[in-house]
Amino acid sequence: MKALILLLVTGSVMLAQAPPPAPAAAPAPNLMNPSTLKAQAPDLYRVKFATTHGDFVVEVHRAWAPLGADRFYNLVVNNFFTDAAFFRYVPNFIVQFGLPANPAIGRVWQSANIKDDPVKHGNTKGTLVFATAGPNTRTTQFFINFADNTPLDAQGFAAFGQVVSGMNIAEGLYSGYGEKPDQGRITAQGKAYIDQNFPKLDSIKSATIEEVPAAGGKKKK
Repeated sequence: MKALILLLVTGSVMLAQAPPPAPAAAPAPNLMNPSTLKAQAPDLYRVKFATTHGDFVVEVHRAWAPLGADRFYNLVVNNFFTDAAFFRYVPNFIVQFGLPANPAIGRVWQSANIKDDPVKHGNTKGTLVFATAGPNTRTTQFFINFADNTPLDAQGFAAFGQVVSGMNIAEGLYSGYGEKPDQGRITAQGKAYIDQNFPKLDSIKSATIEEVPAAGGKKKK
């Protein structure tokens, strides 16, 4: 009895406790769940677009627009762009893409907005930029500038990348349909709508991350 009283007084009685629960694992990236595509992009990376017209390469600078660079990176590494068409072509202005071939994917990304980045790099020729429907509405649509379109800077269009090879390929994408393809119908019907109504449009066969050459021509690891 005296020993029990001593333990209570000194506070030395040890009570067993259950271990804390392990933190839940983050869900695996899934194109059908935009909230799972949250990886941070490298500070500098390149993307090779293999298209039905040829190949071009874009170099992305995260410092120019980090939110945009991260979104683009996640779309590329999860094969979002496969079979997506270059559906809008305005000569001496832009070519636009980013509506997926699979309409089920298009529907879930339609409202997956990210906030705007401040404009740090102008809309010069060859830059890659998000298309928008107003402030803070960037989702998955992009355009490549075919001219010095710096008046877009004041409208909040933040360039985040630059075509570094194959600009002639980008400019040579099929332009005959102009702005006729309907974005709403592409979202709703995907590749089937394009194939039936605009079969000559060029599309993306693949988009893949490439290593960035370091100074002297060697690639960075």
